[in-house]
Amino acid sequence: MCGIVGVASNAPVNQLIYDALLLLQHRGQDAAGIVTQKDRKFHMHKAKGMVKDVFRTRNMRSLPGNCGLGQVRYPTAGNAFSEEEAQPFYVNAPFGLVLVHNGNLTNAKALKAELFSTDHRHINTESDSEVLLNVLAHELEKTTRGLPLTPEVVFKAVKGVHRRVKGSYAVIALIAGHGLLAFRDPFGIRPLCIGKGKDGTFMLASESVALEGTLHQFERNVAPGEAVFIDMQTQLFSQQCADHPQLNPCIFEYVYLARPDSTLDGISVYQARLNLGETLAKRVISTVPPSDIDVVIPIPESSRPSAAQLAQLLGLPYREGFVKNRYVGRTFIMPGQAVRKKSVRQKLNVIASEFKGRNVLLVDDSIVRGTTSREIVQMAREAGARKVYMASAAPPVRYPNVYGIDMPTKDELVAHNKSVDEIRQIIGCDALIYQDVDAMKLAVANAVLPGFPRVQGFDASCFDGIYVTGDVSTEDIERLNENRPAQEDESEADSDRSRLALPNAS
Repeated sequence: MCGIVGVASNAPVNQLIYDALLLLQHRGQDAAGIVTQKDRKFHMHKAKGMVKDVFRTRNMRSLPGNCGLGQVRYPTAGNAFSEEEAQPFYVNAPFGLVLVHNGNLTNAKALKAELFSTDHRHINTESDSEVLLNVLAHELEKTTRGLPLTPEVVFKAVKGVHRRVKGSYAVIALIAGHGLLAFRDPFGIRPLCIGKGKDGTFMLASESVALEGTLHQFERNVAPGEAVFIDMQTQLFSQQCADHPQLNPCIFEYVYLARPDSTLDGISVYQARLNLGETLAKRVISTVPPSDIDVVIPIPESSRPSAAQLAQLLGLPYREGFVKNRYVGRTFIMPGQAVRKKSVRQKLNVIASEFKGRNVLLVDDSIVRGTTSREIVQMAREAGARKVYMASAAPPVRYPNVYGIDMPTKDELVAHNKSVDEIRQIIGCDALIYQDVDAMKLAVANAVLPGFPRVQGFDASCFDGIYVTGDVSTEDIERLNENRPAQEDESEADSDRSRLALPNAS
């Protein structure tokens, strides 16, 4: 799960890309990178860390040019601690290509072998993004052999990519001296949209908030399977390049990953979370009488809309009982369980007066591993809560995710092969209420804005076990686990990758 942006303009773009990456920082906090193009030469800077730390004045000055790409990385494959795997990735032939990618390829291992044995291309990292770049490069080389590069031959190359590559991918690439290319997988699992500035600048980004925050007017979403090419004169060309495209966006984007002020594929993320709170309220009533609940408290931050809506419908007080420290590192990079627990305590602090002597209903957006949930329940009890109920705006996460969210092993999922009561005992709460899968899908689908078509289906594989690409088996999942982001200390492979460990979306 990463954030990507591409800009084609008639003016310098380095500051614009930097500003857009700041707006997408919630999508990745491990590494950041920008590449620009001037006179057919690429200028790149990338490193581990947050955008504000990676780019200094001297770095920005070394990024001239009127078109460029940027990415913020949250690794879901390869080595999380390798600077070499920060994006963008570059290959010098054909033409010179740089690429940023959001998603996860499910057949990366087979493609890597094929690239070596058949395409005679070398992959130097464990990143599936480098694999994707080389597949694109090979297909471009085939379609342009003996021919000038035109939008038509670029789209033919993308068709070749779609035939070979499986999984989720939203891609933006620069072809040296020719223009900017963007395309999306045939299922539209990961988001990508287009905006335009008053000066004619085009911007492509993972979320609409990056467009709006940089004063670009949202134009439309890139359709599943579609490719968009913007030439050096900022003329835009587009074509459907997949045989059977169908829109199945990742539902976890709406539950947690995306910013609430974004619109993805015509669906308001904020409205989706309000709707999830409304349907969750009905589930709460069937489990815990509202008269037994004194106060509703969200677990910061993306659960707030759902919690507020739930509290209003149940006629209960809504209070902020946890204060989040935004300046503490993510829990999953902390070595060792003891340090990890300390980090959760550092990240969240309780307002004891909101808990003491009360029956509290804690609302979270989702429960993945359960480690953080258990610690938060304990914090509520230590603050004096009589009873602690917990409600999740998402259903139980029972299945591995293979499309770009880093929770792929079933052993890490607290809900895998367990009943709700077994999960409740592990977490330590007095009652546990989960969202219903079908109700979740309906709630998100009903958040579509006027003028947009209704989304007919979602990738909800981590909740329902249905993998929309149709090519994922149990053996595939086990194989993909082998390519999980490497940890600095493999002895701490149990490190916390729960909800609180993910980049914050609010």
